[in-house]
Amino acid sequence: MREGSLDAPTRHHIAWQNADFYDAEKLDAELRRVFDICHGCRRCFNLCDSFPRLFDLVDESGSGELDSVKSADFKPVVEACTLCDMCFMTKCPYVPPHEFNLDFPHLMLRYRAAELQRGEVPSGQRQLIETDRNGKFAALAAPLVNWAADTDNGLTRPVMEKAVGIDRRADLPRFHGKTLVHHAMEAAPEVNRQAPAFGRKAVLYATCFSNYNNPSIGLAARAVLARNGVETEIVYPACCGMPQLEQGDIARVARQAQLVAPELLRWVDEGYDIVALVPSCALMLKFEWPLILPQDAAVKRLSEATFDVTEYVVDIAKREGLAPGLRPLDGGVTLHIACHARAQNMGHKAAEMLRLVPGADLAVLERCSGHGGSWGIMKENFDTALKIGRPVTRQAAESGKSYIASECPLAGMHIVQGMEQLDESRRSGPALHPIELFARAYAL
Repeated sequence: MREGSLDAPTRHHIAWQNADFYDAEKLDAELRRVFDICHGCRRCFNLCDSFPRLFDLVDESGSGELDSVKSADFKPVVEACTLCDMCFMTKCPYVPPHEFNLDFPHLMLRYRAAELQRGEVPSGQRQLIETDRNGKFAALAAPLVNWAADTDNGLTRPVMEKAVGIDRRADLPRFHGKTLVHHAMEAAPEVNRQAPAFGRKAVLYATCFSNYNNPSIGLAARAVLARNGVETEIVYPACCGMPQLEQGDIARVARQAQLVAPELLRWVDEGYDIVALVPSCALMLKFEWPLILPQDAAVKRLSEATFDVTEYVVDIAKREGLAPGLRPLDGGVTLHIACHARAQNMGHKAAEMLRLVPGADLAVLERCSGHGGSWGIMKENFDTALKIGRPVTRQAAESGKSYIASECPLAGMHIVQGMEQLDESRRSGPALHPIELFARAYAL
């Protein structure tokens, strides 16, 4: 047996349809097996709060070993996992094909799935992740919803904190009355027929965030691709299911995949590439769906046809070359590489893309922002989320660049809020998606 592994990590299919997946005794045995290996290794101590919580449990137990830790005390370890995948992708030497066969994030997912099956997930949490329903209703009264969600609103935010557990200090995404799909019903940008990549066709999978919360991401992507000769359509059958995955609702994710995949594949059959606008959603389509539904041919085909938006622009640059017209972004960019972009194992495509801008002045940050989807806004997690993200916020504050960018819009918001907490007199502009900056460089 080798210590660690030099082989590329591989992932096993998620056995969520097997009764043993939810069996309390078998789950506890696997938790103890994995936690004991983690306790003996401790390489992941600085990734998130799960590992410090685990190591403190062991160190403070009667024997100083896992055998004297109660299984009931495992829950805080699981709760601190944001499913960022960074332990699996960057730190753990014991992931498959190593015979120890560790997949810490998917084990945390299994624990949550068992909790959900037992009815132990609070109703408020479950309502919070109904992104399509919430987005549709919020769009009908966006100004009112945004007023209620403002952190300065001392009337509504304490009520939200008590009712659903959202920390009153946490910045929340704004909603738009005009969704990205509604924008797409208007005239599409004119496609540049002189561009080297003319002839390409792409469907932009809107994602719930870009559709309801930030249509400018999709509009910027569409403008950039049109400048580069790419004909685009914007399609949004439904959410990818990442919010439900965070809560362990794997069956719901499977239903979302079976709804969305055939709709997107219809475009693939007509010669379109699929481009996801947010890395968490690209990760779901490329990797998580095939692990949940390994026998589904539509899911497999879709995974092979999907690009992250920054990955797609870099692909154009490498294969055909970009259309001229890019201009420098004065003052430089501090770029945060989102965990779910790194988990796609495609390299720093956002950084590669922004380095195509003339005179690129780029500071790249790789560490986790600490946000973790809906995890970081909850009252019990908000302070921990800020703590985890502090190295990133410090580096961003010290970089002195004009722009802050992150591929993950939620991470970007969290970084800006963390920067303002480090210096209460500081008021940063909003964090932008890299594709929005690329559109600015084209003066679009």
